[in-house]
Amino acid sequence: MAGIQKLIGRKQLSEADAQVSELCTAFPEHVESLYTKAVVKRLRNRTGEAAAVLDKLLKLAPKHGRAYQELGHLHIASKSLALAIEAFEKAVSLDSALIASWNALVSLHKMDGNNAAAKRSEVYFNRLKVLPAELLGVSTLINERRYTKAEAICRQYLQRHPRDVEAMRLLAKIGLELGVAEDAEFLLMKALEYRPDYHLARFDYADVLQKRRKYQTAFEQAQKLLQAAPDDYNFLRLYANTCMNVGRQAEALIVYNEVLKVDPDNPQILLLCGHAAKTAGNVKAGIEYYKKSYTARPNYGDAFWSLANLKTYALDEREVELATHHEAAASTANIDRIHLCFALGKAHEDRGAFDRSFEYYQRGNRLRRQELAYRSELVTTEVDEQIDVFTPSLVSRTTGSGYRAADPIFIVGLPRSGSTLIEQILASHSEVDGTFELPNILNMVRRLKGQTAGRRSEHYPYNLQELSQGELESMGKQYVEETRIHRGSGRYFTDKMPNNFRHIGLILMMLPNARIIDSRRSPMACCFSGYKQLFAEGQAFSYGLRDIGMYYRDYIRLMDHWNEVFPGKILCVQYEEVVKDFPAQVERILDYCNLDMQQQCLEFHKTKRLVSTPSSEQVRQPIFQQGLEQWRHFETHLQPLRSILGTLAED
Repeated sequence: MAGIQKLIGRKQLSEADAQVSELCTAFPEHVESLYTKAVVKRLRNRTGEAAAVLDKLLKLAPKHGRAYQELGHLHIASKSLALAIEAFEKAVSLDSALIASWNALVSLHKMDGNNAAAKRSEVYFNRLKVLPAELLGVSTLINERRYTKAEAICRQYLQRHPRDVEAMRLLAKIGLELGVAEDAEFLLMKALEYRPDYHLARFDYADVLQKRRKYQTAFEQAQKLLQAAPDDYNFLRLYANTCMNVGRQAEALIVYNEVLKVDPDNPQILLLCGHAAKTAGNVKAGIEYYKKSYTARPNYGDAFWSLANLKTYALDEREVELATHHEAAASTANIDRIHLCFALGKAHEDRGAFDRSFEYYQRGNRLRRQELAYRSELVTTEVDEQIDVFTPSLVSRTTGSGYRAADPIFIVGLPRSGSTLIEQILASHSEVDGTFELPNILNMVRRLKGQTAGRRSEHYPYNLQELSQGELESMGKQYVEETRIHRGSGRYFTDKMPNNFRHIGLILMMLPNARIIDSRRSPMACCFSGYKQLFAEGQAFSYGLRDIGMYYRDYIRLMDHWNEVFPGKILCVQYEEVVKDFPAQVERILDYCNLDMQQQCLEFHKTKRLVSTPSSEQVRQPIFQQGLEQWRHFETHLQPLRSILGTLAED
């Protein structure tokens, strides 16, 4: 390849063509060889052959930005203005460091009369043309997921230029891709210390903070960017995204609509508008936005799944036909195919075609599971460790420790267990603020895990045994203060993060007066409901019948332990009992939380509040029983789940 590049540089194109063709014959799926072959063919004015090579390349690597850049050059040669613009825009959407594409877009947009787009392209071009070639190369390597080489070049550059903020930003980007988010956050913070006006670094900093679930700080960073450049398209998008995460859905929708004035057919922005409207309770507007989203991009799987995920909406025949066509199309991206599979599973379930429905659920789960690195035995080990650490002796020794506030009501359990219903009942009470699935406990656990050293006693959860009264009180107070942004004037507030059940020991050490409600549902119903749900993030255990069965077993095992060492501290609420005897169960929940009975808790579906979980529309309706035995329609397919659950399956 190096030899071929030298031949191209010396304009010995015939020799370069022969050598790269030989290389492509020997290695027919080597992406860089195919790309170089396409370049050589274009330089030799063999545009038809170049197009054929690019077609093969993009089937192998559909996110190869430089391939689209080459396609743009071919369309310029054939004087196809619209196609050239489309290709170059696709190139920069995949790799924003492609300076040749931005340069071409400046001229092409001017020729097309789109001065706003030309100006935007010129801004990017001017920023990139002053960067060293090394850093441009690092950007492209990152966008092509060649992180090892990108990191090596970037670190070498930083050794020579230790205060170069763009190099720091790129190294942070690599760190984020490699899962070292804490390092990425630190690098970007240092970059902003050196250059507080470097908006790109602040933009990435806010993005990292969101990924680390530091939503309030991310919102503050997005505010600063918007104050600096109130009309910037990307800053508006970021600000709206951060608004969504701090409960400002109405404001997010206003800002998203400002973005749509610039880019009216952007399917992702239309989708986000749908999410904001739905979360705020305007489901009719949400549906319209979702439909506009798939109209703008007919194979946009997330738009179809968002409609199906309303639970109260059934895809119509035209939508099913469109989704089926694109799910089967070879050109459909994997992420879209996954969303379409889950949407079609729900559509066929709504029609009573349960075997066909399960085929789609199964395919969607298989595709999703292939993307994840979930191992059920790691959760089993984690549960073993919690049981090992939280002995009656430790609990007795730490009784009376922590922050004494009684504000939080934790609702834990598995997803799709009825927890949103419990939250809605409580949030209907005048003294309770309903919030979201708050990430604060999980963030705290990550920090504790980050403090681990070599010895077992220094690993989480073993290091909890060494925490002092002062540390526990400080942690509890920090939790209450960090979550205040999500609250109103209520005396209490809910935290509905289901996976907090894995850390109840920590919670009760630092917040001994917190209430904890364990939301349970019949094992087969709960597990299958999770299996047919495509979650926005997390819940990696839910994409395999065996995995979800193992997870449920570990959940029951750990909850049994918590009830043994913290007797009387946790209220178990069975979903089926809530449906069967609703008033009595509401009274039981309120009594546990030291709340008086209020009529609005019985009429929970009338309460207007933000709800972002998959059950958002179900809890805006009166209690219903239709879903209790829905899993039985799929019973013949669920033997692997039943086998794993064993005797639990009969509960």
